[in-house]
Amino acid sequence: MKDYIPVLKRTKLFSGIGGEDILTMLSCLGAELRTYKKGEYVLRQGEHLRDIVILVEGSLHIQKDDYWGNRSILRHIGVGEIFGEAYVAPESGALLNDVIAVENSVTVFFDVKRVLTTCTSACRFHNTMVQNLFFAISEKNRSLVQKLEHISRRTIREKLLSYLSEEAKKQNSGSITIPFNRQQLADYLSVDRSAMSNELCKMRDEGLLAFEKNRFRLF
Repeated sequence: MKDYIPVLKRTKLFSGIGGEDILTMLSCLGAELRTYKKGEYVLRQGEHLRDIVILVEGSLHIQKDDYWGNRSILRHIGVGEIFGEAYVAPESGALLNDVIAVENSVTVFFDVKRVLTTCTSACRFHNTMVQNLFFAISEKNRSLVQKLEHISRRTIREKLLSYLSEEAKKQNSGSITIPFNRQQLADYLSVDRSAMSNELCKMRDEGLLAFEKNRFRLF
């Protein structure tokens, strides 16, 4: 666990808390390190969750497959991001989606009751962490609103432009790298892969953008 303190220190949950203090707090928070190989399930639809989770190595997708095997990718999870917080309230019910490792990954599970309740040792940074959790959830809601904005566009081109434009703003550059391959991007935007690829080629021929694998340059 100690090897991942520098990563935890950069997360929103532990913002403003020093490395030594984080190390002291881990046992208080019931922290548990778990590893997954590429393609393994971190969480499955139907499970009940009583922890919040931070990814400290690798990358994950929150996704859902329907009865016929059609896949929708709801969100990409990168290193340092929190997930699972939407299901830890007593009446939240079972998970509606799967969380799958896109590459070999490592997570830290935190007992939500210990996170929200000041421990007997009265960690001096516990209140800061609870406040950080609130801000992290607020930011997560904002990202969900952004995705709704992308997929609510009428055409594939409009969806692509909305998503790529937002990524360019986030990365502060017209040359960007996205966390999806072609199929994953189609699943994220809820469009057909072949139709999306055709549209990308048209946009390239029209001089709107250039691309190679998951790297794009917007003109």
